Amino acid sequence: MPAVDKLLLEEALQDSPQTRSLLSVFEEDAGTLTDYTNQLLQAMQRVYGAQNEMCLATQQLSKQLLAYEKQNFALGKGDEEVISTLHYFSKVVDELNVLHTELAKQLADTMVLPIIQFREKDLTEVSTLKDLFGLASSEHDLSMAKYSRLPKKKENEKVKAEIVKEVAAARRKQHLSSLQYYCALNALQYRKRVAMMEPMLGFAHGQINFFKKGAEMFSQSMDGFLSSVADMVQSIQVELEVEAEKMRASQQELLSLDEAVYTPDFDVAAPQVNRNLIQKAGYLNLRNKTGLVSTTWERLYFFTQGGNLMCQPRGAVAGGLIQDLDNCSVMAVDCEDRRYCFQITTPNGKAGIILQAESRKENEEWICAINNISRQIYLTDNPEAVAIKLNQTALQAVTPITSFAKKQESPCPSQNVKSSEMENDKIVPKATVTIPEAEQLIAPGTPIQFDIVLPATEFLDQNRGGRRTNPFGETEDATFPEAEDSLLQQMFIVRFLGSMAVKTDNTTEVIYEAMRQVLAARAIHNIFRMTESHLMVTSQTLRLIDPQTQVTRANFELTSVTQFAAHQENKRLVGFVVRLPESTGGESLSTYVFESNSEGEKICYAINLGKEIIEVQKDPEALAQLMLSVPLTNDGKYVLLNDQPDDNDGSPSENRGAESEA
Repeated sequence: MPAVDKLLLEEALQDSPQTRSLLSVFEEDAGTLTDYTNQLLQAMQRVYGAQNEMCLATQQLSKQLLAYEKQNFALGKGDEEVISTLHYFSKVVDELNVLHTELAKQLADTMVLPIIQFREKDLTEVSTLKDLFGLASSEHDLSMAKYSRLPKKKENEKVKAEIVKEVAAARRKQHLSSLQYYCALNALQYRKRVAMMEPMLGFAHGQINFFKKGAEMFSQSMDGFLSSVADMVQSIQVELEVEAEKMRASQQELLSLDEAVYTPDFDVAAPQVNRNLIQKAGYLNLRNKTGLVSTTWERLYFFTQGGNLMCQPRGAVAGGLIQDLDNCSVMAVDCEDRRYCFQITTPNGKAGIILQAESRKENEEWICAINNISRQIYLTDNPEAVAIKLNQTALQAVTPITSFAKKQESPCPSQNVKSSEMENDKIVPKATVTIPEAEQLIAPGTPIQFDIVLPATEFLDQNRGGRRTNPFGETEDATFPEAEDSLLQQMFIVRFLGSMAVKTDNTTEVIYEAMRQVLAARAIHNIFRMTESHLMVTSQTLRLIDPQTQVTRANFELTSVTQFAAHQENKRLVGFVVRLPESTGGESLSTYVFESNSEGEKICYAINLGKEIIEVQKDPEALAQLMLSVPLTNDGKYVLLNDQPDDNDGSPSENRGAESEA
C-alpha cells in the first residue's frame, strides 16, 4: 500500500504559512472527495432502485402470465398448451422474484449504506472541524491584535494581565481545534480508500450470491423444459412460414383474375342469372324516408335466413330482422332515377322496403331468390330441386312466339274462338285481317305496371277534408251519382294482372300481345301476387272497386274504351284498350289485362251492351227496343241474362245460349 500524505501535528501550534499552505491542499482534496462521494452515491442508489424495480416488474410479470387463462379470446381454441407453459413460466418468475428481492436487500445493506455512512460521518466531521478551526483562528487573531496595542505605562498592568490571559486562552483553543482538524484530515486519507472499495465489495458478493442461488434453482429439469419450449416455438415458426407461402400464392392467384371482377355490372347486356336461389347475401342500398319528400340511401349488408330478410350494419356482431318474406311479393320499380331498384310488398298488399342492387344480375337474382323464399320452398326436403322445377315450369309457360296470332294458326283451333269472334262485332273474321307484327302493336321495351295506381282525381276526392271513409264499407251515394241513373249495372270479381302502353287500338291483336307480354314478364320475374277488385260495368263507366273498403281504385269512361276481348284459350283472361287525353294535348293508349272468376266473354258482352246503350240513348225508340230484350231487377236496373253471382270455383254459368241470344 503506498504511503499516505499527512499533516504534522507538531506544526499546528506554530501555524506557519507553510503549514497553512499544506492545509489548503488537504482541504481541496476533502472537497473533491465530497463531490465525488455524492455522485457515487447517486449511481449506487440508481442501481438499488433498478433492482427494486426489477422485483416489482417480475412480480407483475408473474401475475400477467397467470391472467392469460382468464382472457376471453374470440379465437382462443387450442391454447391449452400455451396456458400450461405460461403457468410454469409464472412459477419460475416467482422464484426469480424471491432472488431479486434478496439481492435488493443485500445491495441496500452492503453497498448503499456504507457510502451513506462515510458521507454523513467522516465528510461531515471534516467539514464541522474546518468551521471550528476557522472560528478559533479568528479569535486568536483578535486577541493578538489587542495584545499588540498595549501601552508602555505601568498603570495598565491589570489590563495587560487580562489581555495576556485572553491571548493564552485563544491560542490554546486554536491549538486544540487545529490538532483535531489535522487528525481528521489525516484519517480521511485512509477512510476514503475503504469507503470506495467496501460498497463495491458488497455489490460483488450480492451478485455472486444471486447467480449461485439461480444456478442451484434452475437444474437440468429446467433445461429440458426450456428446450421443449424452444422446439415448440420453432415448429410454430415453420408452420407460419408455410402458411405465409400459401397466402402469398393465393394472393397472387386472386389478383390475377379478370378485371371484370372489380367492375360492377360488367355483363349488363347478357348477365348469367341464377333463378333457382333459395338463399342470397350481399350489399344493397336501403331507401329511408327522412321527411315528407326527402329520402336517404344507406348501404348495408343483407342476407336471407329461412323465410326472413336480415340486415347487418358494418361492425355489428349479428344481423336484425328487416322483413318477413313468407307470402310476400317483389317486383322491379323505378325510384328516384336510380337503377336496379326493387320493392318488397307484404302479403296484405302494403308497400314495404325499397332496395337497390349494384348490377342487373344482382337485381334479378335478389328478385328470384325472394320470390322462391316467399313460396316457402325452403321448408321442403330438397328446396334446390323444387326451385329448379318451378322455374322451369314458369319458363315453359311463357309463349316463345311474338304474337298470339301465330298461335291461332295451329291446326286445331278452338271452337270457342270462332264463336267469340262471331259474337263480338268489333272482331273481324280472320280471312279479312292481316295480322300485324308485335313491334307494330307495342313498342319494344315498354314498361309493365303490375299494380293499380289510384287516379289523382279519385285520390283527392277520397282524401278531401270534408269527407270521411264509411267504417261499414258502404259506398257513399254522392261519390258516383251516375250509379243511380245508369241503365246497366253489372259486378264482376277480377284480379289485375298488368297494364302497358300500346301503339294502336285498331285491332284486338294488341290485347292478345299485351296479355302475352304481361304473363311472360310475371313468369320470368316470379311475380304471382295479384290484387283482387270488383269490376263494376255501367252504361257510363268501368270502375275498379276495393272489395274491403269500397274505395274506387280506377275509373274509366266507357266511351274511352276502344277495344275489348277475352283470351281464346284461357277463358278467364280479359283485356281492354283505353284512350285517354294527355296534358300535352295528345292521346295515350293503354291496355289493361285482368283475370276473372267468370268467363271473360261475359265482361266483354257487358261492355258491348253498355256501349250500345250509349249509342242508342240518342234515339228513344231504339233504346226502348234494346231494353225490351234485357230483363229488369227489383230496383229497376237492367242486368245481363245469366248473371247470377259467380260461383266460388269461378265456373261459368250454364245458360250460355241465353246470353248469346240476348
